[in-house]
Amino acid sequence: MTRKFWKRTEPLDPTDPDHAELARLLPAPSIPPMPLDRQLLFEEHLLNEIRTPAPPTAKRPARRALLIALPVTAAALAAVVAVNALTGGAPRTGSASVEAPVVPVEEGSALQLVSTVQQIAAAVSKQRTPEPKPGQYIYVKSEVSYLSYSHNADNDESRTWVQPLHQREVWKSPDARSGWVDEPGQLPEGGLGLGKDNPHSKPVNGKDVPGEAPNLSYDWLKAQPTDPEPLLKAIYATTGGPRDRDQQAFETIKAVVNEQLVPAQNAAALYRAAADIPGVVVVQNSQDAAGRTGLALARLDEKTGERIELVFDRTTFAYLGSRGVQVKQVNNVKPGTVTERTAVLERTVVDALKQRPAPGGTV
Repeated sequence: MTRKFWKRTEPLDPTDPDHAELARLLPAPSIPPMPLDRQLLFEEHLLNEIRTPAPPTAKRPARRALLIALPVTAAALAAVVAVNALTGGAPRTGSASVEAPVVPVEEGSALQLVSTVQQIAAAVSKQRTPEPKPGQYIYVKSEVSYLSYSHNADNDESRTWVQPLHQREVWKSPDARSGWVDEPGQLPEGGLGLGKDNPHSKPVNGKDVPGEAPNLSYDWLKAQPTDPEPLLKAIYATTGGPRDRDQQAFETIKAVVNEQLVPAQNAAALYRAAADIPGVVVVQNSQDAAGRTGLALARLDEKTGERIELVFDRTTFAYLGSRGVQVKQVNNVKPGTVTERTAVLERTVVDALKQRPAPGGTV
């Protein structure tokens, strides 16, 4: 586990022999389809909005997705259309939306990146995490809020909205092929099944389930090396599509630490790998959805103008949650707009699907 820590300044070289060997061993990166819960929400939202269509000549800027399901994929982003551009006013979601909060934009710095990540890795490597057995489920309870953007074609005014903070619960089998997600007010009552538990899922090639990403499962993570460099190569191998691969890799790590259980040594390597991604900096003051403040590992998506921040307690270096902040104005989303907030409240292992842990069972 001990290694000389360094900061990568160049992207991975596809001609590198190690990279070529990894590409030979792993299947070609694919773009999985949108998970069903997200697809249903977008379809319902679209049907609601098209009742009052805008004039054909109206500008239709893109909007961000209401991130209500599994980690963001290129396919999911491609499926998001200018739904709110069809009408003015607040977007129609499962619960009333509110105006997005705005915070001062603090400049990030790479000067303390190495020492900060070393402290985070040292803290997480001392944690004891339960190991899920076959038939058990990883349970994560969070508080979340995501952005929605609306544009009034009549007066060319734009507004940025967010979901009210609300609870989200996810159950995942160790292989990620079975599970459940419940997000009251944002998903159908009672939640939706994931993987084979989704009644609309159909096996692909006899084993894979649409919308799932087995390469981000607990089993997959546990099998990965605990050296950051080969681990980062494996994470890059899961990316695909036209988006910035460095940003995809960083957001993949965010998705894992938000809604997955990661063995301690793998988690330490995961954070070290995050720091090796070009463009990652430290932001000294950030905040999760529960209002807990801390420092953050962050990366700016130059195309969208959004900076994703992974928030850690500044004393214990425990992971708290994530925050998205608009740094550059894109599609009339103003700098300082908080585009997403999450806070991990509980993370543990339970014996059955949709079972909640007993008090005191949280990791």
